[in-house]
Amino acid sequence: MCGIVGYVGKRTAAPVLMDGLRRLEYRGYDSAGICTISNGQLEIRKLAGRVERLAELLAQQPLPGVIGISHTRWATHGPPTDTNAHPHLDQSGKLAMVHNGIIENYLEIRRKLQRRGHTFRSQTDSEVLCHLIGYYLEKSLASHKSLTPQLLTEAVTRATGEAKGTYAIAVVHAALPGVIVGARRGSPLVVGLGQEENFLASDVSPIVPYTKNVIYLNDGDVVAITATECVVQANGRPVKRPVRTAHFSAEEAERGKYPHFMLKEIFEQPERAADLLKRTLRPGKGTAEFEELALSSAELARMRRLVLVGCGTSYHAALVGEYVIERLARIPVEVEYGSEMRYRDRPLERGTTVVSISQSGETADTLAAVRVAKARGARTLAIVNVPGSTIARESDAEIHMRAGPEIGVASTKALCMQLLLLTLLGLALGRVQRKLSVQEGRAIVRALAAIPGKLRRILQSDAQIRAIATKYANYANFLYLGRQLNYPIALEGALKLKEISYIHAEGYPSAEMKHGPIALVSPEFPTVIICPQDTMYEKNMSNLEEIKARNGKIIAVATEGDEQIAKKADDVIYIPPTIEILQPVLAVVPLQLFAYHVAVLRGCDVDKPRNLAKSVTVE
Repeated sequence: MCGIVGYVGKRTAAPVLMDGLRRLEYRGYDSAGICTISNGQLEIRKLAGRVERLAELLAQQPLPGVIGISHTRWATHGPPTDTNAHPHLDQSGKLAMVHNGIIENYLEIRRKLQRRGHTFRSQTDSEVLCHLIGYYLEKSLASHKSLTPQLLTEAVTRATGEAKGTYAIAVVHAALPGVIVGARRGSPLVVGLGQEENFLASDVSPIVPYTKNVIYLNDGDVVAITATECVVQANGRPVKRPVRTAHFSAEEAERGKYPHFMLKEIFEQPERAADLLKRTLRPGKGTAEFEELALSSAELARMRRLVLVGCGTSYHAALVGEYVIERLARIPVEVEYGSEMRYRDRPLERGTTVVSISQSGETADTLAAVRVAKARGARTLAIVNVPGSTIARESDAEIHMRAGPEIGVASTKALCMQLLLLTLLGLALGRVQRKLSVQEGRAIVRALAAIPGKLRRILQSDAQIRAIATKYANYANFLYLGRQLNYPIALEGALKLKEISYIHAEGYPSAEMKHGPIALVSPEFPTVIICPQDTMYEKNMSNLEEIKARNGKIIAVATEGDEQIAKKADDVIYIPPTIEILQPVLAVVPLQLFAYHVAVLRGCDVDKPRNLAKSVTVE
């Protein structure tokens, strides 16, 4: 949650910071603000609302200076108001800070500082941390002649050591017009290394237009950057962190010809899938191999149980993965919400591997679950889209999605890659553990290789799906149904609809309809049923008949050539035939397009739905 951008160099800072905030707005858009330093003075502009409101303010009141920090907020403590917007100032008014995270003991710290004469202007926990840094800095200055970067670094270290909770921060001081100090714990912070200019940001997207050389900071790191230097400290001592290459280009993070990032990302799925499958499939061997996989074939062979962990859409991918891996590898698989697993006192049997699934690689609950698993002796495997992310670094092995930047808050192409990677993992496990023959493996490889072309065929139905969406855009409730592998896709379809169009939607296994949800069925409560020609087809058709008998409207996702379902459902969206374990990869795409078009027709902000942010880095 929240986006941070810092810049120090030779350019005028404000345009660089504003460009960065636009690229980070998917992380939060309740308020925005900038602070630069000019002529030894802090210059601040901040207000509630979107980044473009801040841009309008800066057009009227430009900011000078070649150093600055900025922030776009997703509100936690205190409503989105001008006063609660970042940056915040300390008691002296000379130190400014932006913050992502939650300071859990802020009330205790606030009371302590109030007893020492501090006055607070906002309702935020962030301002309290800013004051605490200023407090420790003033104590140090009492015994030093002048302020130095090291003194500011030490003050940040002492304050963050006292604070409980999570943070990524960037701090500047009026008396140090060439230095930004940053720190992180539990929230991501990245350094960008340029030519006579350096950057701080919540992720690489604001950095890649200027440099691809980045440092992903570890929890507990404190960094001081100038235009020409970057010094990282941990536990008060200098440390070296590896310089990595950013995993995507600035062009990939642009919207291009599409009206929304979400639509662009839906249409990118065939090419991303083709690239993944080209790199991983081994047709002759009838298996898949992962370049990044640190686990050897021998270790794969020793796996006896998997626990898949995710949140939101990644959790739905894990549910599909449970069905697929159990079928292909014949080993037990369990699925956990990251938020539940992190607090469960559950045993992890010998031979258990915990597989975390996270687009950002920074999801707070999933990261906590990984740490719990490691503390209990389990092996950990990460499926992430950001190679240098915290979950990737802290896991024993990692597989990269290579989905490219996903800017739309509602995840689409990352889900496609997750579903494919879990299938590929099941294939590799099945072959290594000899649960699949070479011939069976080759048949699955052939089916996988055909997926990109079938995704393209579905996308050619976009106009038809939009026409169906037009019929249903004004309904207030939807029921989504699916069986076995497609039950999680019913959950995902319902999630997509509610998160971007604000329509109430529920997902259920089809057979559970008679255990309560059928009471909702009426002409005003449409049902979306995922009903491809699979082993559950006849069962799903029976459910469809029960809905129709009660005058419920039905949208069916069905296999091409199914004339029977066309006679029963009010509307049908067809997907190409494929093997059963790959049906979810195809079935989810019409549901993404349906949700997208409904949201657009209702006038919703598709890429920035209310109350949501892309990466959930706080509890």
